[in-house]
Amino acid sequence: MRTIIIGGVAGGMSAATRLRRLDENAEIIVFEKGNEVSFANCGLPYFIGDVIKDRDDLLLQTPTSLNDRYNLDVRVNHEVIKITPNDSSVLVKNTKTNIEESFEYDNLILSMGASPFIPPIDGIENAFPLRDMYDVDRLVVATEQAVINNESAVVIGAGFIGVEVAENLKKRGLKVTIVELSPQVLPPLDIEMASYVAEDIIKNGVELRLNTSVEKITNKTVTLSTGEIIEAGMVVASIGVRPETKLASEAGLEIGERGGVVIDEFLRTSRANIYAIGDMVEKHDIQTGNSVLIPLANLANKQGRRAADIIVGRKPSSSAQALGTAIVKVFDLAIATTGASERLLKSQDRNFKAIHTHPLDHAGYYPGAETMHLKTLFDPETGELLGAQGIGSSSVAKKIDVIATAIFGNIKANELIDLELAYAPPYGSAKDPINMIGYISENILQGENTISPDQIPSECTLVDVRTKEEYYEGTIPGAINIPLDELRSRINEFPKKNVVVFCQMGQRGHNAISILKQLKIESSNLDGGYETWMSFEKAKNI
Repeated sequence: MRTIIIGGVAGGMSAATRLRRLDENAEIIVFEKGNEVSFANCGLPYFIGDVIKDRDDLLLQTPTSLNDRYNLDVRVNHEVIKITPNDSSVLVKNTKTNIEESFEYDNLILSMGASPFIPPIDGIENAFPLRDMYDVDRLVVATEQAVINNESAVVIGAGFIGVEVAENLKKRGLKVTIVELSPQVLPPLDIEMASYVAEDIIKNGVELRLNTSVEKITNKTVTLSTGEIIEAGMVVASIGVRPETKLASEAGLEIGERGGVVIDEFLRTSRANIYAIGDMVEKHDIQTGNSVLIPLANLANKQGRRAADIIVGRKPSSSAQALGTAIVKVFDLAIATTGASERLLKSQDRNFKAIHTHPLDHAGYYPGAETMHLKTLFDPETGELLGAQGIGSSSVAKKIDVIATAIFGNIKANELIDLELAYAPPYGSAKDPINMIGYISENILQGENTISPDQIPSECTLVDVRTKEEYYEGTIPGAINIPLDELRSRINEFPKKNVVVFCQMGQRGHNAISILKQLKIESSNLDGGYETWMSFEKAKNI
């Protein structure tokens, strides 16, 4: 049986090596149009920033090493230019010699990934994309030249790759400006969470131009939609990626509404012996079943393994499902997300409740504790977990991973209370932030009223239950100050309804409405307190 794999890197090489482990007699041919078949594309921005110093560290395998260990026929600089499903064949061109040759297959795995989106901007040819080793080699040369000439850099796009590139160019000593069409950095985040990231980016000396597009690029300048002209010795285009589906479309394979190849739960395309994996395919949102595009290396690796399993007759669980769990480092922050965002849930008219918490990453009495910012979304009727976002120290990764696992395991938001998580003062708190999310969601499910900072009604009495000192340092406009410890003695100052109380992060507010509820005063606690309200305000002003 001959299996041909088009494309290497994460998905293709995972499929090839897994297939060899399962079938020693299989004939496996991998065609890769680039020079490298297996490299760490997620590490490319850090090579530009000289964090990863040796280019060879990015190269995971070579055609020779893959042949020696796995007996794989890996051919780089070989571009598949046509797929003929009726004949089960592919036409391949050696890009070094321009010689074309046809190969038949029993099974075909498509792993062509995604291509950088290049918009029709005047002078866009002067900008550098970043997707593979060829791109990074060009960018490293351009960066070195910009450093020597003391030039500035512009990064178009504030997605994951864009902010990583901006950070690494800044660390090389360049003046960097990020230009982003949307009103925030990192569009997968909700806007108030993104405000923490934008604040940190600015603090580290990178300039932001949000709600702005690029209209023209020359070899020395970038002209923005605002009319501003920025000097730029180099420009990086990191505007997103699009599934690489040209070959699949020309072969008559079904392309979905999101622009990716359509696959079934066993990774099969509309032709039974052609499989597709990785960034080029549409995944199925594990919660809604909707088609989504999620270009992540871990999903490509998983699908590559599963494709090999299916070819040899194994029946793994569905491999087309995805949750979109991801993390990115931006200067001193870790930013992680899983599942749905509030913006997505609103677009689907989905009932949800948000919980904002701001815990320390470990016990406060142990030196070095830092604040994290967590947002959790759940269904207030069923308790179903819908998504989460986290910003802060590296501990954020663990919190988001736990919630991602809970979503996959159908654990309800209030059931997070019962998770037994590792604790010692240097690593966490006796009341873990995940458990605390469970406590808060349980309170809401049992009838406690909370309100989002961006939905404070105009007709309400705002009560700041923090101390007088905190109140005078800054409060929500129009709020009166009744500290929690004085609440019972000043209960006559409260109207009987339309009361919204808040503290710094939510805990004292919870205590306050517990008292008010028992005294028959209708009240709500401001979700996440003054800290969360401030994040919404910062988002308006960045």
